[in-house]
Amino acid sequence: MRDASGLPDRHPTFSVTHESAPSETLIAGFSAYGLAGLTAVDYLIEHLEVEVRGHVTAEGLPSITPFAKGRPRHPTRLYSADDVDVTLLVAEQFVPSILGESLAGSILEWTAANEVDEIAVLSGVPIPHGPDAHRTFYIATDDYHGSRLTDAEVPPMESGFLDGVNASLLERGMESPLGVCVFVTPVHAQAPDVEAAVRLVETVTDIYDLDVDAGPLEAFAAEIRRHYEDLAERIEEREPEGTYDRMYM
Repeated sequence: MRDASGLPDRHPTFSVTHESAPSETLIAGFSAYGLAGLTAVDYLIEHLEVEVRGHVTAEGLPSITPFAKGRPRHPTRLYSADDVDVTLLVAEQFVPSILGESLAGSILEWTAANEVDEIAVLSGVPIPHGPDAHRTFYIATDDYHGSRLTDAEVPPMESGFLDGVNASLLERGMESPLGVCVFVTPVHAQAPDVEAAVRLVETVTDIYDLDVDAGPLEAFAAEIRRHYEDLAERIEEREPEGTYDRMYM
């Protein structure tokens, strides 16, 4: 049985499984309009040569099972490596905004139990914009700003509001020692928006001094375009039109 939103009657739950201690920093990309954040984190995973060491399980939520080279995999995965200073979360499964608090709560329980100090989310936003706005902006807690953004050439997003998992993560960050930042950049309708993903990759590699060249991203995106186009179609079917349009100004 499903309710009016198309979700199952029972309240969906999320749980995180990880094989080893994560890094102190978590970088995340979730399924959203334009798929820029998801593409950016996927690209970082490919070029940092990290490996799957965990996943997030969703119970009671319509799921997808992605696969690559004939091998199925969890739709929301955690990647890390002993010689890489960040853990990466890539969430191909679309989670409606109404369930963002539940997903964020499970992630935050896991980060607290594993001494993760900060979370950076990479995200695209579909807002009207001119050429001068083709850059990355931030919405960050004070402690994250003090440790990462004081000397960074990343401007703040002027005003607006957040919802879903991003809002829940930032809310926890304001009330705890956890540093949280959502890096956002304008996106267009095509999926994935490669130029937006490049901006996010360049920003996060500068902030965290990662040895990743964003140059080959367009070729990388071309390889996975069909996969992400299918995913984008699923997101557009499940997310009401205009949900994100007034989130940022």
